[in-house]
Amino acid sequence: MQLFEKLTLKAKKHPKRIVLPEGTEPRTLKAADRIIAEGLAHIILIGNPTEILAKADELGLTNIAQAKIVDPADQAVIDKYAPIFFELRKSKGISMEDARKTTANPLYLGCLIVKAGEADGQVAGAINTTGNVLRAAFQVIKTAPGITTVSGAFLMLLPEGCPFGDNGILIFADCAVVPDPTAEELAQIAVCAGKTARDIACIDPRVAILSFSTKGSAKHERVDKVIQATEIAHRMDPELKLDGELQADAALVPSVGELKAPQSGIAGKANVLVFPSLEVGNIVYKLVQRLGGVEAVGPVIQGLAAPCNDLSRGASPEDIYKTIIMTANQAIGDLCD
Repeated sequence: MQLFEKLTLKAKKHPKRIVLPEGTEPRTLKAADRIIAEGLAHIILIGNPTEILAKADELGLTNIAQAKIVDPADQAVIDKYAPIFFELRKSKGISMEDARKTTANPLYLGCLIVKAGEADGQVAGAINTTGNVLRAAFQVIKTAPGITTVSGAFLMLLPEGCPFGDNGILIFADCAVVPDPTAEELAQIAVCAGKTARDIACIDPRVAILSFSTKGSAKHERVDKVIQATEIAHRMDPELKLDGELQADAALVPSVGELKAPQSGIAGKANVLVFPSLEVGNIVYKLVQRLGGVEAVGPVIQGLAAPCNDLSRGASPEDIYKTIIMTANQAIGDLCD
């Protein structure tokens, strides 16, 4: 069974409430209509109800009327959610008037609906920048307990017959958010990537924190950071199968892993690769995608208290549809059959 077939079945069995703050955007509406038709999530659209329904009619979409529509211009809506934002940000000096203005921003309103427990996740970015999408999530949804670092993971869907990963999947992190993580941040990225592997890839994570050194083969402060991150990650999640520092070949190739790190339970078997910096992660995932014929799905934003995923502004309806499904699976958690 292919990955998205598994995720679709899981979403249908455990439907979650997903907010789409770009409620009049045509690609978003097409994706939402399909999600509703297939019963994969309960959709909450933010925008003017008349405009949303008119756009849906123009596009020939027959299911949008089944979505819950929240109007950010409705003063009753602002009255309900602005006090939540004020409480979250009053220590930063925000006034209630400013809180009300910010609440009218669909990106913030969607996150506030999630924060209030009235939705399980948000998907945005078709017409908003990554910075704006994540800023709202950082300020409202905030990070998960014990986590202070938000990062981005890619699901790398490997060509048929590729011997690496599990079920044709490798997880790469962080390839999207943190430029130069500290040892503590790198440990959090590794632990969160393990959760992404369970929740979305439906695989038992075996995490390798990568370096240009394997078990002391080189000495450098950057190697020391990876060693420290590995120790911290073990303390954070003692049950997580994780090791470092490992070179990429030692992490993936059984014969190399046995030669370079014979005492490691991860070497030669890793299905989650954690890169020591953003420049490495971003470069590697793009090279693997282009040179290896690999489909890169993501980034999945990890580390938040509730899922909030960002879209490319060039996203197709299919991309948005798949991101909604992934977000629903993050909200469901580790229930893969």
